[in-house]
Formats: sequence, C-alpha cells, structure tokens
Amino acid sequence: MALAQEIHARLTKAFAPEVIEVINESHKHAGHAGDDGSGESHWHVVIRAAAFDGQTRLGRHRAIHTALGPDVMGRLHALALTVQGPGDAAD
Repeated sequence: MALAQEIHARLTKAFAPEVIEVINESHKHAGHAGDDGSGESHWHVVIRAAAFDGQTRLGRHRAIHTALGPDVMGRLHALALTVQGPGDAAD
C-alpha cells in the first residue's frame, strides 16, 4: 500500500473525518535535507472530524501521531497538519 493510502486509511479509521486530504509535498523539497529520494518524505494532511472538538492544537497533533503509529511516523521527514473540529476555522 502506498504511504498516502496508508495515512488516509489509518486516519479515517481513527477519526471518521468529514474531510480528509493527504497531500504529498515531497516534490517541493527534492534535494533538501530530509529528502531520502523516495518521493514520500514530506506530507500535508488536512483533516476535519468531530473527534477533535474540545481538544487543543497540541492534543490534536498528538492524536494524529498516535493514530499513524511509529511505523508510519518513522517513514516521514515532515508532516504538516491542518486539523479542525466541526466548529473550527482552519488551524
């Protein structure tokens, strides 16, 4: 399974999001530090789910890292997150 699909599947299972986008931004960092040449080093996830209501920004980020697990997190150099609860503006 491609890394984008794995990220999408794990976050969907954990949070049942209303919105989820998994964006590979590795091409923007080609040749930079952290680019391992795999084309799957830099990611941006946009996610909106009721599960994030009432959580702090740090709590939301920790929840996502936990849901992805150390095996996925260990394959990422960078993970940008835009996390929202149903009543939030962009985080």
